[in-house]
Amino acid sequence: MHGARTLTHRALVVGAALSFALAGTALSPVAAHAVTQETEAKLTETQKQVESSAAAYDEATANVQKLQQQINDNQAKIDEIEAQLPDMREKAGKAMRASYKNQQGTNVLMSLVLQSDSLEDLLTRVTYLNQIQSSNTAALSELNDAEQQLEQQKTELAQAKAQANAEQQKADEALKQAQQLREAAQAQADKEAADELAALQQAAAQQAAGNGTQSSASGSAQAGTVDNSAVDWSVDEATFVAQWGPRIDAYLAGSPLAGYGNAFASAAWKYGVDPRFSPAISNTESSKGANCFLPCNAWGWGSKSWSSWEQAIDSHVSGLAAGYGYTISVKGAQKYCPPNWYEWYNKTLAEMNKI
Repeated sequence: MHGARTLTHRALVVGAALSFALAGTALSPVAAHAVTQETEAKLTETQKQVESSAAAYDEATANVQKLQQQINDNQAKIDEIEAQLPDMREKAGKAMRASYKNQQGTNVLMSLVLQSDSLEDLLTRVTYLNQIQSSNTAALSELNDAEQQLEQQKTELAQAKAQANAEQQKADEALKQAQQLREAAQAQADKEAADELAALQQAAAQQAAGNGTQSSASGSAQAGTVDNSAVDWSVDEATFVAQWGPRIDAYLAGSPLAGYGNAFASAAWKYGVDPRFSPAISNTESSKGANCFLPCNAWGWGSKSWSSWEQAIDSHVSGLAAGYGYTISVKGAQKYCPPNWYEWYNKTLAEMNKI
């Protein structure tokens, strides 16, 4: 599935079926004071795959970035050597011509002896000749070394490009798997909502039949509906975070969690969870971190505490994925806040719509 999704089934579950199921009972919406019993459930194989796909994508993407830097460095060195080669080749050419003339001329040593006025003069001339020959040799060696280095850099460049292409392919494959897994989780959430609706409708019908009343979709137990512009998992991680980070930041503005929108969005991508889920729960449980019963615990999350909001956000979203699923549900609300699950569900759902 790509693009906007709808959570119509979930809206129906709360808007109609809950009014039936709650009719005639002693349960009434009251302020939620939930202290979550953190689920220690073992990660399902699907959840492992969700996290694995995110890790594989991050690793491949990081490798591509490193290789691209290596490619850039190699190319810069190649450009530098190629810019120096014309001057080196000119110097080497002169050195070769000078050496050739010396080799083709008369006996150099005899010539130096005849031209020298003294032994000291002879030694001076020999030293000068050696310096010239050494300079010629150095020019030729410098050119040879530069050309060898150029070939080595070109070889390394080709290898880095090939490796970068392979890593990019791995990243693309990991991204595709990540998208498919998250879309599957989203589809499963819709299916579970439909199943909940069917079960609650049946229970409501049985209750209505037992009371001799006619069921109706209207009533005081109406709840909000999730915004139909649902999460789009068809994009890459960077785009996903860029889309949801600012929206979450706008929602959290003025709270202790303000500015952590990207952390919520990144964790949502990493664990395959609706990015609105955790921020909305933080409002229900602690007014967005303003009233935490333990350090950095804005979610009434067991007896946990953390040293930073980044750690806390990652841990909470991970826990939601493992114990509560892709997004908010009646079943999840009953587990997260058993005493006041109905009020908790309605309030959290309404907050999700604001993001």
